[in-house]
Amino acid sequence: MNTDWFAAFLIGFVGAGHCMGMCGGIASLLSLGQPHQSKWTPLLYNFGRIASYMLFGALIGGAFATIASLSSLNQGLVWLRIVAALFMIMLALYIGQWWQGLLKIEALGQALWRQISPFGQSLLPLKSPLHAVPFGFIWGWLPCGLVYSTLTWAAVSGSALNGLMIMLCFGLGTLPAMLLVGYGAPHFKQWQQAKWFRSLAATLLLIYAAFLLIESINMLN
Repeated sequence: MNTDWFAAFLIGFVGAGHCMGMCGGIASLLSLGQPHQSKWTPLLYNFGRIASYMLFGALIGGAFATIASLSSLNQGLVWLRIVAALFMIMLALYIGQWWQGLLKIEALGQALWRQISPFGQSLLPLKSPLHAVPFGFIWGWLPCGLVYSTLTWAAVSGSALNGLMIMLCFGLGTLPAMLLVGYGAPHFKQWQQAKWFRSLAATLLLIYAAFLLIESINMLN
C-alpha cells in the first residue's frame, strides 16, 4: 500500500474522535427520529460522505498534477509537500490536544458551509433511506481540519487517482467510529477519546510527519 494512503487511513482512524464530535450528532439523528427508519441509513450516509471526500481528492490531486505538468513546476510540488507535512504536524498537535491552532484553519470554511448547508437541511426528514446518500455527500463539505489536512496530501499526490485514493483511505479510517456512533456505541467513543489513545496516535503522526518533512526538504537539494 502507498504510504500516503496508509497515513490518510491513520489520520481518519485516530482523528475519528473529532469526527464524532462534528458529525456524530448528524449520524445519530439519521438513525433516530426519522419517519423512514432503516438499518442501512448510517451506512448510506457514510457512503455519501466518503464519496464527497473522493471527489475532492480527485479534483485537487488532478488539478495540481496538471498545473505542475504544464508549467514544469515540479519543485513547487515539493514545497507543497512541505506545507502538507506542516499541516500533518498541526493535526498531530491537535489530536494530542497539545495545540488547537488547526481550529482557526477549520473556521475558514464556515462561509462556504453557510451557503451549502441549507441543501442538506432541505433533505430532512429523509423521505427514504436512499436520501441519506445525497445528505451525506453534502455533509462531507462540513468544515473540518482533518479533511483539510488530508486534502493537502491529495494536492501533492501527483494524480487525480492518487488524490481520490488518499481521501478514500481517510474516509475509510473514519468509518468504524461513524458507523458505531450511528448504530449507538458510546463505549467506543470513550475509548477513541481517551487521553492515552489520543497521545499515542498524535505521537505516531508527529513522527511520520517529521519524517515526511525531512524527506521533502531533502528533495530540494
